Amino acid sequence: MIEQANHKERIILGIDPGTSVMGYGLVLEKGPKIELISLGVVKMDKIDDHMLKLQRIFEKTVALIDNYKPDCLAIEAPFYGKNIQVMLKLGRAQGVCMAAALSRNIIITEYAPRKIKQSITGNGNATKEQVSAMLQTILKFNETPEFLDATDGLAVAVCHSFQKITVARGGKVTSKKSHSGWEAFVKDNASRVSIAPKK
Repeated sequence: MIEQANHKERIILGIDPGTSVMGYGLVLEKGPKIELISLGVVKMDKIDDHMLKLQRIFEKTVALIDNYKPDCLAIEAPFYGKNIQVMLKLGRAQGVCMAAALSRNIIITEYAPRKIKQSITGNGNATKEQVSAMLQTILKFNETPEFLDATDGLAVAVCHSFQKITVARGGKVTSKKSHSGWEAFVKDNASRVSIAPKK
Protein backbone atom coordinates (compact mmCIF):
# COMPACT_ATOMS: atom_id res chain seq x y z
CA MET A 1 0.00 0.00 0.00
CA ILE A 2 1.52 3.31 -1.07
CA GLU A 3 0.06 6.70 -0.32
CA GLN A 4 -0.02 8.73 -3.49
CA ALA A 5 1.05 12.36 -3.33
CA ASN A 6 -1.20 13.52 -6.16
CA HIS A 7 -4.56 12.99 -4.48
CA LYS A 8 -6.64 16.13 -4.97
CA GLU A 9 -8.57 15.41 -1.81
CA ARG A 10 -7.96 13.11 1.12
CA ILE A 11 -9.26 12.66 4.64
CA ILE A 12 -6.66 12.24 7.37
CA LEU A 13 -7.47 10.68 10.74
CA GLY A 14 -5.07 11.70 13.51
CA ILE A 15 -4.95 9.85 16.83
CA ASP A 16 -3.20 10.59 20.12
CA PRO A 17 -3.42 7.19 21.80
CA GLY A 18 -4.01 6.86 25.52
CA THR A 19 -5.52 4.39 27.97
CA SER A 20 -7.48 7.00 29.94
CA VAL A 21 -8.33 9.42 27.13
CA MET A 22 -7.74 8.92 23.41
CA GLY A 23 -7.78 12.09 21.33
CA TYR A 24 -8.67 12.16 17.64
CA GLY A 25 -9.08 14.66 14.86
CA LEU A 26 -10.04 14.50 11.20
CA VAL A 27 -9.15 16.94 8.47
CA LEU A 28 -10.03 17.20 4.79
CA GLU A 29 -7.08 18.06 2.62
CA LYS A 30 -7.84 19.88 -0.64
CA GLY A 31 -4.56 20.49 -2.40
CA PRO A 32 -2.62 22.93 -0.18
CA LYS A 33 -5.65 23.71 2.01
CA ILE A 34 -6.96 21.78 4.99
CA GLU A 35 -10.37 21.93 6.66
CA LEU A 36 -11.51 20.64 10.03
CA ILE A 37 -14.01 17.78 9.85
CA SER A 38 -14.22 16.67 13.47
CA LEU A 39 -12.30 16.28 16.70
CA GLY A 40 -13.04 14.68 20.03
CA VAL A 41 -12.01 12.24 22.72
CA VAL A 42 -12.79 8.69 23.79
CA LYS A 43 -12.88 8.47 27.58
CA MET A 44 -11.88 5.29 29.35
CA ASP A 45 -11.19 6.54 32.87
CA LYS A 46 -14.19 4.64 34.26
CA ILE A 47 -13.04 1.31 32.80
CA ASP A 48 -10.87 -0.59 35.29
CA ASP A 49 -9.82 -3.57 33.17
CA HIS A 50 -6.90 -2.76 30.86
CA MET A 51 -8.00 -5.30 28.24
CA LEU A 52 -11.47 -3.76 28.13
CA LYS A 53 -9.84 -0.37 27.54
CA LEU A 54 -7.95 -1.83 24.60
CA GLN A 55 -11.17 -3.30 23.24
CA ARG A 56 -12.87 0.10 23.45
CA ILE A 57 -9.93 1.77 21.68
CA PHE A 58 -10.13 -0.80 18.88
CA GLU A 59 -13.90 -0.50 18.49
CA LYS A 60 -13.88 3.31 18.56
CA THR A 61 -11.05 3.51 16.02
CA VAL A 62 -12.88 1.13 13.67
CA ALA A 63 -16.07 3.18 14.14
CA LEU A 64 -14.23 6.42 13.24
CA ILE A 65 -12.79 4.77 10.13
CA ASP A 66 -16.14 3.32 9.06
CA ASN A 67 -17.93 6.62 9.71
CA TYR A 68 -15.51 9.09 8.09
CA LYS A 69 -13.74 6.84 5.53
CA PRO A 70 -10.25 8.36 6.01
CA ASP A 71 -7.57 7.73 3.41
CA CYS A 72 -4.85 7.38 6.03
CA LEU A 73 -4.13 7.29 9.75
CA ALA A 74 -1.48 9.46 11.39
CA ILE A 75 -0.65 8.40 14.94
CA GLU A 76 1.55 9.77 17.71
CA ALA A 77 4.37 7.53 18.86
CA PRO A 78 4.64 6.79 22.59
CA PHE A 79 7.04 9.16 24.30
CA TYR A 80 10.03 7.84 26.18
CA GLY A 81 9.25 8.39 29.84
CA LYS A 82 10.76 7.16 33.05
CA ASN A 83 7.79 4.91 33.86
CA ILE A 84 8.15 1.76 31.78
CA GLN A 85 4.65 0.54 32.71
CA VAL A 86 3.05 3.73 31.38
CA MET A 87 5.00 3.44 28.15
CA LEU A 88 4.03 -0.21 27.79
CA LYS A 89 0.34 0.68 28.14
CA LEU A 90 0.66 3.54 25.64
CA GLY A 91 2.40 1.19 23.21
CA ARG A 92 -0.45 -1.27 23.52
CA ALA A 93 -3.00 1.51 22.92
CA GLN A 94 -1.09 2.63 19.84
CA GLY A 95 -0.82 -0.95 18.58
CA VAL A 96 -4.56 -1.50 18.94
CA CYS A 97 -5.26 1.69 16.94
CA MET A 98 -2.89 0.46 14.26
CA ALA A 99 -4.53 -2.97 14.20
CA ALA A 100 -7.93 -1.29 13.76
CA ALA A 101 -6.59 0.72 10.79
CA LEU A 102 -4.92 -2.36 9.28
CA SER A 103 -8.20 -4.27 9.56
CA ARG A 104 -9.67 -1.65 7.20
CA ASN A 105 -6.59 -1.45 4.93
CA ILE A 106 -5.79 2.11 6.02
CA ILE A 107 -2.25 3.43 5.51
CA ILE A 108 -0.51 4.32 8.79
CA THR A 109 2.19 6.92 9.48
CA GLU A 110 3.76 7.42 12.91
CA TYR A 111 5.14 10.71 14.23
CA ALA A 112 7.21 11.52 17.29
CA PRO A 113 5.61 14.04 19.70
CA ARG A 114 8.43 16.54 19.12
CA LYS A 115 7.99 16.30 15.33
CA ILE A 116 4.27 17.06 15.68
CA LYS A 117 4.84 20.10 17.89
CA GLN A 118 7.59 21.37 15.59
CA SER A 119 5.35 20.98 12.56
CA ILE A 120 2.41 22.83 14.10
CA THR A 121 4.09 25.60 16.11
CA GLY A 122 7.68 25.73 14.92
CA ASN A 123 8.78 24.71 18.42
CA GLY A 124 9.42 21.08 19.35
CA ASN A 125 8.97 21.94 23.04
CA ALA A 126 5.60 23.69 22.68
CA THR A 127 2.92 23.11 25.31
CA LYS A 128 -0.41 21.43 24.62
CA GLU A 129 -2.06 24.85 25.00
CA GLN A 130 0.24 26.41 22.39
CA VAL A 131 -0.47 23.57 19.95
CA SER A 132 -4.21 23.94 20.51
CA ALA A 133 -4.09 27.73 19.96
CA MET A 134 -2.13 27.36 16.73
CA LEU A 135 -4.56 24.74 15.41
CA GLN A 136 -7.44 27.13 16.07
CA THR A 137 -5.62 29.71 13.94
CA ILE A 138 -4.72 27.29 11.14
CA LEU A 139 -8.16 25.65 10.90
CA LYS A 140 -10.20 28.72 11.88
CA PHE A 141 -12.31 27.26 14.67
CA ASN A 142 -13.15 29.02 17.93
CA GLU A 143 -14.55 26.21 20.05
CA THR A 144 -12.19 25.23 22.85
CA PRO A 145 -12.18 21.44 23.15
CA GLU A 146 -13.05 20.02 26.56
CA PHE A 147 -9.80 18.06 26.55
CA LEU A 148 -6.46 19.03 25.05
CA ASP A 149 -6.18 15.37 24.02
CA ALA A 150 -8.65 16.22 21.22
CA THR A 151 -6.38 18.90 19.76
CA ASP A 152 -3.39 16.58 20.29
CA GLY A 153 -5.11 14.06 18.00
CA LEU A 154 -5.95 16.82 15.53
CA ALA A 155 -2.32 17.99 15.59
CA VAL A 156 -1.15 14.58 14.35
CA ALA A 157 -3.51 14.82 11.36
CA VAL A 158 -2.38 18.36 10.52
CA CYS A 159 1.28 17.36 10.93
CA HIS A 160 0.73 14.57 8.40
CA SER A 161 -0.88 16.99 5.97
CA PHE A 162 2.12 19.30 6.25
CA GLN A 163 4.60 16.60 5.25
CA LYS A 164 5.68 16.64 1.63
CA ILE A 165 5.57 12.99 0.63
CA THR A 166 6.43 11.83 -2.83
CA VAL A 167 6.41 8.39 -4.32
CA ALA A 168 9.60 7.60 -6.19
CA ARG A 169 9.91 5.05 -8.99
CA GLY A 170 10.08 1.53 -7.71
CA GLY A 171 7.34 2.19 -5.16
CA LYS A 172 9.55 3.61 -2.43
CA VAL A 173 8.09 6.39 -0.33
CA THR A 174 10.54 9.21 0.17
CA SER A 175 10.11 12.39 2.15
CA LYS A 176 11.31 15.68 0.71
CA LYS A 177 12.89 18.01 3.22
CA SER A 178 11.14 21.29 2.62
CA HIS A 179 9.54 23.98 4.72
CA SER A 180 8.09 22.91 8.04
CA GLY A 181 4.35 23.21 8.48
CA TRP A 182 4.67 26.47 10.39
CA GLU A 183 6.94 28.07 7.79
CA ALA A 184 4.59 27.01 5.00
CA PHE A 185 1.62 28.39 6.94
CA VAL A 186 3.32 31.78 7.43
CA LYS A 187 4.20 31.91 3.75
CA ASP A 188 0.64 31.15 2.65
CA ASN A 189 -0.99 33.39 5.27
CA ALA A 190 1.24 36.45 5.46
CA SER A 191 -1.75 38.74 6.01
CA ARG A 192 -2.94 36.73 9.03
CA VAL A 193 0.37 36.40 10.85
CA SER A 194 2.38 39.21 12.39
CA ILE A 195 6.08 38.59 12.91
CA ALA A 196 7.73 40.42 15.78
CA PRO A 197 10.80 42.41 14.65
CA LYS A 198 14.15 41.00 15.74
CA LYS A 199 15.79 42.95 18.54
